Amino acid sequence: MIYTVTVNPALDYVIQLKKVKAGKVNRSNDCQFLAGGKGINVSQILNQLDVDNTAWGFVGGFTGKELVRQLNVKQIVNDFVTISDDTRVNVKVHAQKETEINAAGPEIDQQEITAFKARLDDLNKGDIVVLSGSLTPSLPSDFYEQLLPTIKEAGAEFAIDTTGQALLDSLKYHPLVIKPNQHELAELFDVDLVNKEDILKAAKKLQEMGAQNVLISLADQGAYLLTHDHVYYANPARGITVNSVGAGDSMIAGFVGTYYQTQDPVKALQVGAACGGATAFSEGIAVKSQIDTLLPQIKVQKIQ
Repeated sequence: MIYTVTVNPALDYVIQLKKVKAGKVNRSNDCQFLAGGKGINVSQILNQLDVDNTAWGFVGGFTGKELVRQLNVKQIVNDFVTISDDTRVNVKVHAQKETEINAAGPEIDQQEITAFKARLDDLNKGDIVVLSGSLTPSLPSDFYEQLLPTIKEAGAEFAIDTTGQALLDSLKYHPLVIKPNQHELAELFDVDLVNKEDILKAAKKLQEMGAQNVLISLADQGAYLLTHDHVYYANPARGITVNSVGAGDSMIAGFVGTYYQTQDPVKALQVGAACGGATAFSEGIAVKSQIDTLLPQIKVQKIQ
């Protein structure tokens, strides 16, 4: 089983209009509420790949109930901890320019944190936990790190898609895969990455610090994967990018889901690249037919 963790999900209020006039009354052409969150995006792709998974996290209030309702409609199995505060609402304005107003997130108390940690008792050997997305302000900054000893003691693996110190602190627990993009990789070591050699040198350092596999997303330039033995490159899929939101989540889902099924990192890279591209070329998170269309385009080469 794969478990996805979204500790700070959101109900995204997406508003469509031609133009926003500041200080005036604006009327939308269309609006809708959509369940959002990086781990939830991962679960959506895992469902498309027919990989058993369960979404974990915190939800509360009427917004949390609507978020869970939407996941149930999409047949995403979920087991969230119910909290007393409301799940946040993020406002996405699609006009002449796209504008986002993201809420910080709900208050989560110690009893609710304890209830979430109890979910880890369900882990078995061979399971994978995918940790991704921001924390709420009320959670400790090392919240993800607190979970890792229990995950490893259960014989499970974990993938983590976060940045900065939280990512670096996870490396001593040997994550199955991490997925910084080129910009995040440069920030981690405060360096300029001007060519392939610089990128791979920095990625190798993360591997030496403990990561089992390092997946480097280069957006429309493809992706690198460093395994224990080799370095691989996957070419980008061909298409028009219409939506960057969720593309990285889709890539990590494709990689983790395929690795869980095959134990083959090369195949996992191919599927991950196809999933990321399919979402980038879609209005929302990709579906199976879109992924299958792109998969033959992705060729993986061993470069080292």
